[in-house]
Amino acid sequence: VQLQASGGGLVQAGGSLRLSCAASGRTISRYVMGWFRQAPGKERDFVAAIIWSGGSTIYTDAVKGRFTISRDNAKNTVYLQMNSLKPEDTAVYYCAAGEVYTRNYKIYNYWGQGTQVTVSS
Repeated sequence: VQLQASGGGLVQAGGSLRLSCAASGRTISRYVMGWFRQAPGKERDFVAAIIWSGGSTIYTDAVKGRFTISRDNAKNTVYLQMNSLKPEDTAVYYCAAGEVYTRNYKIYNYWGQGTQVTVSS
C-alpha cells in the first residue's frame, strides 16, 4: 500500500485543517488506518485511529473533541478533520495502515510521507 498525505499548512490558533491520506496499490478496506504526528526533537505520537469499517475510533486525549478521523473506503482515503487548532498541534502528520487496532506506531506496516501542520499563536 502506498500512502500520500496532504492538506497540511499554516493556520492561526483556533483555525481548522483537513488532512487527507490517499492510498494506492491496494484497497484500505482491510486495514486499520491511523494518524500520527512528530514534532521536532520528539518521538512520533499517536493521534487517532479508525477500524476497518469505520465503526470504531480512538484518539489521544490531547485531541479528543477537536479532531475527527474518518474513512471512505470507496475512495481509498482517510481523513483527519482538525478543529480548534493549538500551537502545540504543530508537527509533521503521518498516516499509516496496519492490521492491528492500536496506538503503537511500531505496529503499523505502511506509512505516508508526512504533511507539515503549523499553528501560529
